[in-house]
Amino acid sequence: MDLDFSEDEIQRFSRHILLREVGGTGQAKLKAARVLVVGAGGLGSPLMLYLAAAGIGTIGVIDDDVVDLSNLQRQIAHTTDRIGTPKVASATQAAHAINPDLKVEAHAARLSADNALDLIGRYDVVCDGTDNFATRFLVADACVLAKRTLVSAAVLRFEGQLSVFKPHAGGPCYRCLYAEPPAPGTVPTCSEAGVLGVVTGVMGTLQATEVLKEILGIGDTLSGRLLVWDALSARFRDIKLRPDPSCALCGPHATIKDLTAHRTPDGSTHAG
Repeated sequence: MDLDFSEDEIQRFSRHILLREVGGTGQAKLKAARVLVVGAGGLGSPLMLYLAAAGIGTIGVIDDDVVDLSNLQRQIAHTTDRIGTPKVASATQAAHAINPDLKVEAHAARLSADNALDLIGRYDVVCDGTDNFATRFLVADACVLAKRTLVSAAVLRFEGQLSVFKPHAGGPCYRCLYAEPPAPGTVPTCSEAGVLGVVTGVMGTLQATEVLKEILGIGDTLSGRLLVWDALSARFRDIKLRPDPSCALCGPHATIKDLTAHRTPDGSTHAG
């Protein structure tokens, strides 16, 4: 672990280094860390910017979309003059504006059953900032198979939820909470039902907080807990989660051994 900080780094991260729970050793852990952000949208934007500001050494970001005018109500990594730009390029520009020493690995692609395990295996922590169940379950399954910690958030209308999944450390996985994706059309997306823009900001920032805690090994983990926030009532709820002994992904008799289920009959992938 490299503890040799430049004068600029010492000044930039001085407020971290002053914290007993972080210090120089903790800041070196952040610098050495590799974090993957899946989705550069409403959640991925604040998440990526705060990880950049915190001094994460390498951030990977994967998204195959381009910036659209309708994104700008909540996706704060993007700007009006970058409409039509690939989101990974726009997010990279925003993150580098905060921390030019950051290494960004931009993947302008769709996460699929073909590339998920290889990509996720290159990072220490994976963050799910997606807006559809197909990709969410693909990320969750791949993280368990690759034994990577998953920090997952979701938002809709005025509510957000957040948890950390690391069954390789004894906690539940995403399928312990939701065994299967909901039937198509039963749960609306943000583009169908709407979302208050700042809700994505709050949840993305909370995601970043949990990522830093996991890397630093400080505080109480959200593994085994689901945090639910209702913006209208300004209330948080903390729901206990336990590993499901019958879970098809992480249980003792797991049946999900690969990502085959994420392929369509013609061999293509359906997550994105």
